[in-house]
Amino acid sequence: GPMPQTIEHATILSLLGVRRGAAVITKIDRVEPARVAETEARVRALLASSGLDDYPVLHVSSVRGDGIDALRADLVDALAHAPGDGVEGAGFRMGLDRAFTLDGVGTVVAGSVSAGGVTIGDALSLAASPDDTYRVRSLQVHSRAAQVAQAGQRCAVGLAGLERTDELRGQVLCDPAIALSTQRIDVWLQVAATEDKALRSGTLVHLHAATQDCLATVAVLGQPSIAPGAGAPAQLVLHKPANVWHGDRFILRDASAVRTVAGGQVLDPLGPIRYRQTPERLAYLDTQRADQPLTRLLGALAQAQYGVNGATWLRSSGLARWPFDLTTVPDIVVGAGGEWLIARARLDEAQAGLLAALRDFHDKYPDEIGPDVQRARRLAAPRMPEALWLQLTSHMIAAGVLARRNGFLHLPEHGVALRAAEQIVAEHALPMLREGRFDPPWVRDIALQARLPEAQVRQVLGRMARGGDVYQVVKDLFYHPAVMHELAALARKLAAEEAGGQVTAARFRDLTGLGRKRAIQILEFFDRIGLLRRVGDAHLLRPGTLLFSEKSP
Repeated sequence: GPMPQTIEHATILSLLGVRRGAAVITKIDRVEPARVAETEARVRALLASSGLDDYPVLHVSSVRGDGIDALRADLVDALAHAPGDGVEGAGFRMGLDRAFTLDGVGTVVAGSVSAGGVTIGDALSLAASPDDTYRVRSLQVHSRAAQVAQAGQRCAVGLAGLERTDELRGQVLCDPAIALSTQRIDVWLQVAATEDKALRSGTLVHLHAATQDCLATVAVLGQPSIAPGAGAPAQLVLHKPANVWHGDRFILRDASAVRTVAGGQVLDPLGPIRYRQTPERLAYLDTQRADQPLTRLLGALAQAQYGVNGATWLRSSGLARWPFDLTTVPDIVVGAGGEWLIARARLDEAQAGLLAALRDFHDKYPDEIGPDVQRARRLAAPRMPEALWLQLTSHMIAAGVLARRNGFLHLPEHGVALRAAEQIVAEHALPMLREGRFDPPWVRDIALQARLPEAQVRQVLGRMARGGDVYQVVKDLFYHPAVMHELAALARKLAAEEAGGQVTAARFRDLTGLGRKRAIQILEFFDRIGLLRRVGDAHLLRPGTLLFSEKSP
């Protein structure tokens, strides 16, 4: 009859979501029929308490052969109704439980294929070190040589170039395209009905996923605790990196590893550190409980205010490629290279937010062209990932609703108005700055000669400096870009000629014909922008800098 380990096995099957199975009562030839009936009642009660009511209860005797045909028929039927090849586009992955060496073959690793397929000649990697790939030299499926292995099969893989170590057990062999390691995973957590008390945040547990075992700390999301037999979203903070993907099943045991306390399914293997308790995040996780990738993607985009990184979403889902044509899915906007995905409604919201932020900026600072790209992000969407932000701004610029000038974002109509105002000053100032070369006129001199208000000249030149149209060395002293390139070329020339690549104020003064004070001001300007760096009394050219070089934009 049911023993303690039987109860735990039933609990684990339930927590892993194994809905197809059978309970087999053995050695029925050794007892009276009444004992068999009593045992069956206890078994059915155990199955019912574990949520496994659909499991048939079979009676067998290996000595007399009783029930063997029924057991065989049940196994054949289970195989006939087993899932197919799994999700289309799934990358190969297999948790390793054995590693050994064979003469003429080399290192062989074995395990159960959990997703995808592999063929002799494929390149695989360990998920923990995706940069190192190994060629599949040989395959065995259930102890028979094979050309291909698929999900659901026991498999031994001979790998060229892999050194056998004791650390291979517990690792995951996978397609390099899906390799990832993580220490925070968002999950749907089901507490075992056999537990005496609720599972609370801060509980230390052992995580068992595939063949991996590591310590983790539970953080229950959206509620204080999870009652026995109940489920809720949670985040597991791992004490060392692990390799898991969306949909992976796992078991949690207590800190002493003697009792099964919970189990569940991975919803997001790359859980966030911040904002994990927000209603938006909880709603997002709820959409990730769906099995079909398209359903999950649409649910994710509906909740993701700023869209998702397509490449990251694919990898965390264990998909080596999209199982559907993204371009045919309505209401999804795909960015360059397919890496940025956002729902049309969310894109409209993000665009409206950025345009509103720019209008506010232009109202407050009418004399400035606009914020730089990163400042605009802080104003409009501080939580948007930078990669997605750059895709959004590029999309809006291409659509003509946003303009960018020398790295500054602005509304198109604002740029037109500013350029008209700047044109008046620029027409007078730029020729004077160019003619003055290394010793250009100060702001007050430009204003006096052009018969323009000094404040207006100062504001416009300052704005032009922020846009890269002129360079401000010190207050009220601006240089023409072409002249600044000449001065930078002289600094590069001195760095190439002098021992140690030093540029001194004295040599720069002599080469430019300027006074010592002005020479120092220019060299300090070069220090500030990153062309040079100050070391003692000298200035050294920064290695690899492209500023004011032939390759600079």
